Amino acid sequence: MYGVIEGTGFEVIAPAFADCFVGHARVERLWTGARWSEGPVWHAAGRYLLWSDIPNNRILRWDDSDGHVSTFRQPSQNANGQTVDRQGRLITCEHLTRRVTRTEFDGSITVIADRFQGKRLNSPNDVVVKSDGSIWFTDPSYGILMDYEGERAVPEQDGCHVYRVAADGTMTQVTQDYLKPNGLAFSPDESLLYIADTGVTHHNDGPQHIRRHTVNADGTLSGGEVLATCTEGLFDGFRVDTAGRIWSSAADGVHCLSPEGELIGKVHIPEIVGNLCFGGAKLNRLFICGTTSLYAVYLNVNGISPV
Repeated sequence: MYGVIEGTGFEVIAPAFADCFVGHARVERLWTGARWSEGPVWHAAGRYLLWSDIPNNRILRWDDSDGHVSTFRQPSQNANGQTVDRQGRLITCEHLTRRVTRTEFDGSITVIADRFQGKRLNSPNDVVVKSDGSIWFTDPSYGILMDYEGERAVPEQDGCHVYRVAADGTMTQVTQDYLKPNGLAFSPDESLLYIADTGVTHHNDGPQHIRRHTVNADGTLSGGEVLATCTEGLFDGFRVDTAGRIWSSAADGVHCLSPEGELIGKVHIPEIVGNLCFGGAKLNRLFICGTTSLYAVYLNVNGISPV
């Protein structure tokens, strides 16, 4: 069966997508009331999801036990992308302070990165943690271009790059040719790093694609060919499932790409999607950040465990 499955939100574009969802599953709207939702991260031990409402300068918390939504942190320093490290601690990209931080178990905040070669970062956007404990993040300039999601400022870096912070704290720049690096994720075996470039937002004919890099043993990247170009809006945040499929945000919902970059299906959402993540006890529930709302849908796939 091809096309949109009536009443579900699923659209089958290639046969491989039919095995990714349960026929009677439905997209649910769990909450609404944000201005621009981003940065979802699942906390398995507490059975809750955190996500960012960037313009409202807060991190929200959805409780899986009763569906209650509360404010986890405000002000959040215009927090954007988030993840957890190998110990389950929250890692957050902050636009306003132009830094990446870690929330310790006692609630204190440790700065992971706020400068490179003595100059302030632009506005860290999204972040992932590798199994060796290294932290990788993108640093476009969205948070310093206007006051809506941060604070207008003159950039100090020579461009927008991706950085790696090793477990010992050593920080290196791993890309040179991105206009607006945005979402990023590792393949299941961590041999590949996928990075979105949303440069079309501020550059005529700029990129709106995901590129694929080989991760070298020394922590550098090679390759960087375009894997897929977005057909509706932009690829912003995305995640990879255990079979290597990429689930990415887009203007019309969520696009599912095969490991080879083929668009095989969609999950339609009635708002622009900024980011998403897998959660739930079996990591088979996709949490989706629409512009103003939080959505979720159960899938017949499993996300990669972050710890």
